[in-house]
Amino acid sequence: MPRLRRAAGADAGTLLLLLGIGLFWGLNWPAVRIGLTELQPFTLRSVGFVAGGGILALIARLRGEALMPRREELPRLVLAGLLSVMGFNVLTAFGQLATETSRAAILAFTMPLWATLMATAMGERLTGERIVALLAGMAGLMLLLGPDLLVAGGSPLGSLLVLGAAVSWAAGTLVLKSRTWSLGPVALAAWLIGVSTPPVLLGSALLEQPWQLGWPSPPVVGAMLYHIALPMVFCHAAWVTLVGRLPAPVAAIGTLLIPVVGVISAVLLLGEPLGARKLAALLLVTGAVATVLVGPALRRGPGS
Repeated sequence: MPRLRRAAGADAGTLLLLLGIGLFWGLNWPAVRIGLTELQPFTLRSVGFVAGGGILALIARLRGEALMPRREELPRLVLAGLLSVMGFNVLTAFGQLATETSRAAILAFTMPLWATLMATAMGERLTGERIVALLAGMAGLMLLLGPDLLVAGGSPLGSLLVLGAAVSWAAGTLVLKSRTWSLGPVALAAWLIGVSTPPVLLGSALLEQPWQLGWPSPPVVGAMLYHIALPMVFCHAAWVTLVGRLPAPVAAIGTLLIPVVGVISAVLLLGEPLGARKLAALLLVTGAVATVLVGPALRRGPGS
């Protein structure tokens, strides 16, 4: 009995971490939007990457993880970081300036659908389950993009930027999963952010001149402290630590919560409208991703 209670406690702790990932990454959408009211995209991402990457490297060191990858890993490590971290974060920041945050949270969450298409193009079998998921996801996309694409004067730029972010994240994820890394999980997260930092610093210096900015207001400071401490540090460290040893249905809990929390928090904190169209798109996209992530793993069983 004591052994069973300990196991149950460990499972409860894991579930709490996953719920925290879904909550904190979901709330990151309005936090970044608040930051963008006074900081430009490259500058905002520079602050997050420098602070978050540095703290993750320190945590990895304290955990006893090696900080230097093997030489042969560097090209693929750089590519994975530029796609999954820099590409995603920069494109979503610019996208949020041109579209609603709640819409961006749904569009970015289409990443598993793009990863499925890429994997299929690389030779994986396109099952009936995946076809249904892709059709549902595309229906959700059309609900969100339809007004911009079909109505005269519509501007799809913000939505297309966020879709580009989702595609970049998907490609980076496939690169990341293409090999077994010598680095520990937290050190790997630190490297993914670290290799993305020089390009955003350069973009900030050349295009935004952040040294001309005054000290940001308390709401922006608070939003950035939240962004660094929880989404950048806690979520990255928790996710890369847990995802490799969890069954996919359990890991999907945190992922499925992100757009739901993102949409609800954008409505409550930013005053954005919800509406039947956006709610239907959220249900279609989350249902599609649940089909891709959870269904196959449940059939494989608990050891998957």
